[in-house]
Amino acid sequence: MLLLSSLVSTCISFSVLAENDEQATLSLQRLSQSLRELNFNTSFVVVKNNQAEPYHWLHGISPSTANNTPVELEILALLNGPRRDILRVGNTVSYLDPEYPPYSIASEQISGPIPAVFGRNISVLEESYHFVSVGRSRILGRAAQLIRIVPKSTDRYSYWLWLDQQSGLMLKLAIITRRGKLLEQIQFTHLDITDTLSNNLVQLQTADLPEVINVNSQQKNVGFLWNINWLPSGFKEVKSNIHRINTSKKIVEFMLFNDGLVDFSVYVNSSQDKQRAVEFAHDGATIILNQVINNVEVSVVGKIPLATAKKIVASVSFTKN
Repeated sequence: MLLLSSLVSTCISFSVLAENDEQATLSLQRLSQSLRELNFNTSFVVVKNNQAEPYHWLHGISPSTANNTPVELEILALLNGPRRDILRVGNTVSYLDPEYPPYSIASEQISGPIPAVFGRNISVLEESYHFVSVGRSRILGRAAQLIRIVPKSTDRYSYWLWLDQQSGLMLKLAIITRRGKLLEQIQFTHLDITDTLSNNLVQLQTADLPEVINVNSQQKNVGFLWNINWLPSGFKEVKSNIHRINTSKKIVEFMLFNDGLVDFSVYVNSSQDKQRAVEFAHDGATIILNQVINNVEVSVVGKIPLATAKKIVASVSFTKN
């Protein structure tokens, strides 16, 4: 009788877990739809290292007419310091930064603090993450559903999302270690959802945007004399090139990897030092790690654990000319 009771209890537990996972998937799919289809005006702060960076975010859909189809419009502006804006009109993203000439690229998404995958197909994350619906709480005075995106291995962090039950939009995001330590969070400070476009987005429709530059984001096989022999499962190379870093003016060989949610970059360049042990620093959830071996510096930058970054650097091997 005790064995039968245990089996029934186990079956119920698995059923509840499956139901929670299904609910989490549906909530993330609704988030993706809301981010693509709603007109919203919102502000948020990125909190890390006891500092807060405030942003203003506008999104909308242009009304369809007899001559054109609806187009997504988006503005993301950093509110502190020199004005930096990212604008999107359909598949064109423009970057306005006082330190560099303005430019545009062909892209369906802007690059900002909020992972772009949340507005796209979240099923790409299922290879590397579990989705778990945890419970309800109150964020920004609104009823919210907490969804956890939990990695299937120790090579990544967890992402906790609080989603507005009424609209499906995000109200808060936190990046958490496997031991439950908070590394970085995004807290929304206001959210307005409207039936019509904001004035700023109306003006964006007719704005004279910078010329689109040709960026080959899939450039690969550029003849590097080094290889990365270990990657966390699910990460794939999405870009590689040789370029000059704006701040240090160093010429580096560069690879970018992504698992759908997280990016990390590997940089390799010559160094005046013969050897230098591993050095690292944290910027919220982002690790910056580098090491010099035989006058070659290898660096890893991304929102990954320190142990993961160390394994990546240790796996780099070099071939002779």
